[in-house]
Amino acid sequence: MDGLRALPSVDRLLSLPQAAGLIDRHGRRAATDAMRAALDDARAELRAAGGAAPDGAAIASRAAAALDAAAQSALRPVLNLTGTVLHTNLGRALLAEAAVEAAAAAMRAPAALEYDLASGRRGERDALVAPLICELTGAEAATVVNNNAAAVLLVLNTLAEGREAIVSRGELVEIGGAFRIPDVMRRAGVRLVEVGTTNRTHPRDYRDAITPDTGLLMKVHPSNYRIDGFTASVPAPAVAAMARDAGVAMLNDLGSGTLVDLTRWGLPAEPTVRQAVAEGADIVTFSGDKLLGGPQAGFIVGRADLIARINRNPLKRALRLDKVRLAAIEATLRLYRDPDRLAERLPTLRMLTRPRDDIAAQAQRLLAPVAAMLPDYRVQVVECSSQIGSGALPVEALPSAALAFSGDTGDAPELLAARLRALPLPVIGRISDGALLLDLRCLPDDGALLGALAAR
Repeated sequence: MDGLRALPSVDRLLSLPQAAGLIDRHGRRAATDAMRAALDDARAELRAAGGAAPDGAAIASRAAAALDAAAQSALRPVLNLTGTVLHTNLGRALLAEAAVEAAAAAMRAPAALEYDLASGRRGERDALVAPLICELTGAEAATVVNNNAAAVLLVLNTLAEGREAIVSRGELVEIGGAFRIPDVMRRAGVRLVEVGTTNRTHPRDYRDAITPDTGLLMKVHPSNYRIDGFTASVPAPAVAAMARDAGVAMLNDLGSGTLVDLTRWGLPAEPTVRQAVAEGADIVTFSGDKLLGGPQAGFIVGRADLIARINRNPLKRALRLDKVRLAAIEATLRLYRDPDRLAERLPTLRMLTRPRDDIAAQAQRLLAPVAAMLPDYRVQVVECSSQIGSGALPVEALPSAALAFSGDTGDAPELLAARLRALPLPVIGRISDGALLLDLRCLPDDGALLGALAAR
């Protein structure tokens, strides 16, 4: 066939100007393999349909597109317009610039991770952040591990392995990914003792369950659900007092955990870590990448003697953090020393406290240009509600505004959602009431959305 004979050779393709860029970006071997694969595709198409052979530039462009697509990171940035600020599937908290810079500096050079510069001897990596954590929480001592699930596992295994842990039935939570408190207890080697009922637990339920086999009493933040109506629960100070009387430890797992009073910014009240410590908990655990606004981590604070035991557990080494996350944690915690500027510097708090009127004004600015870019859909500005996410204040809604897209067919919102997810910078929204909503609470600036849509 004339078309097949007209196809260039691989060597000819590699001599084209486009090939130099491919070789520079991906290496000669990868570029050669991509050119060969593009040639094979061209041959198959000519055999199937005939016609004129594509020129070398067209084949090289096909090879370049395939190579660039294959080289794209699987962990891609996206625009989170779901209306969930701390979206677990999208990485939860965005780090403050100070934390990003600290993490980058730690990656670029050796760091005194476990090296005491004053003595020239081996140091402890927890010492990099423990004093700052204690300052902000009022705890005697602190340590930090990979995430809050690891923190709970480590505490249970250290303080109650082979013994019983008493928990209210109303606090046996399951969070995302089918992670359940009872399952963690079993893995920690602890026997669960459930007390009370799903909706009502009383002090006598704890007292009646305490035996010589009791290792600790535990409070668990309800995290991603809430029980209303005919309910009763035992406050943390009362549980801590019963634990002291029984001579056992009391663990308060706050789940998300916050270091500041959120009502200062008009947000719903959430127990702070300092409050949990002051209420008598021997150990408090909480997350780093939720309301705290830092990287993924699990904080453990409380009595110095118990923290020392936890740090001696061999599991601690398996769950410890590297220098990059420790650097980001330290930088994030330092921001809390200046609460007056915290909302300005911490992305999570800035997005949570963003006024509804500001979001609505942004939606009105974007309405016309976005409608012009997506002419196949009807778009309007609508009021909506954002949520905090990641189990924090699960029933609290944040007034917001969104661009709502609809079409002539019932599947129009799903088709547009798929189209937006396929953009070079994917745009992630949510479907509600037959429309695709792009909640603008987490949109950093107008240009971010317009630029993403323009690249389609």
